[in-house]
Amino acid sequence: MAEKKATIVIKKVYVQGGGGHGGSWKVALADFMTALMAFFLVMWLLGQSEETKKAVSDYFSTPSVIEYNFQNFGAELTLEKLFLDLLNEPMKAFQSFMEPADKTPNLLDMGSTKVVAAYMADQMNDVAKNVTVTPDGFDFDIPDYMLFERGTSQPNANFVKVMDKIKGVTMGLKDADIRLTSGLFIQAVADSSTMLANKVASERLDIVRNKILASLENSTVNVAGAISVKDKKGEIDPAKLIGFIRVKIAQKEITSDGRKPRKLDTLFGTARVDMSVYDNFVHQISNRKEKANDGKKKTLHEQVDQDLQDEAGSTSVPSLQTE
Repeated sequence: MAEKKATIVIKKVYVQGGGGHGGSWKVALADFMTALMAFFLVMWLLGQSEETKKAVSDYFSTPSVIEYNFQNFGAELTLEKLFLDLLNEPMKAFQSFMEPADKTPNLLDMGSTKVVAAYMADQMNDVAKNVTVTPDGFDFDIPDYMLFERGTSQPNANFVKVMDKIKGVTMGLKDADIRLTSGLFIQAVADSSTMLANKVASERLDIVRNKILASLENSTVNVAGAISVKDKKGEIDPAKLIGFIRVKIAQKEITSDGRKPRKLDTLFGTARVDMSVYDNFVHQISNRKEKANDGKKKTLHEQVDQDLQDEAGSTSVPSLQTE
């Protein structure tokens, strides 16, 4: 019998790295580390004070000031304020991205007259009259019937609501002077008595002034006041005998840290209608640089002229003599 040949079986074994089960462990590890970080963050928060907990809560739950401005005032006013901050106080521009929107605003620190006017229109439109905004501050009137009963110093049903709006404007002020004026017509009080009118106007002034003083967050704000009682002879129509509480807010000439305050400015006061907000900004900045360069050139020319005059004055020119 023929011998059987041995069958040769060739087995190829490919050795490959398992790769840690295809690398899926990395996803699991990332999830675990995230959960562990959240756990330690929670444990850290539990040991903090109530003030710290509120600050962290506000940071994550409220929009920033810049978001609030964009939502309420629109893109142009928000960009105008941001650009003005970048020009005058760069760090403040970055801070506006972090501050929560519910922070008490300091209107004199907003930097832009348009933003202040927009804020007043948004917050005080239904109560304030004769609103005026200038580079130094702003003022407005509150008709007396929105705060007091007719001809008296007795607060009416709207007093608390209207005062809350006024305090919303004055509460966050810093380095400011608030001037209150209590205006009243003599014919608006009983028996058209001058003495009674003065008494009512003074009591109204004291009530509003004390409310504002009690709500101020900064001690660098002064609140003063005066009364204005006038005679409107022959007038008996109540609609024409409306008194007022005038609130005039202005920056102090020097701040508490010895600096000159930054005025309320208008970046796009001379804006071109054929340009976008950004292009207007670039155009105005370029103009500012050109003016600054022109000033430097003028100074240089004046210095050269002065040097030439000095040189001419110190050099003796021999006179020509004729025989």
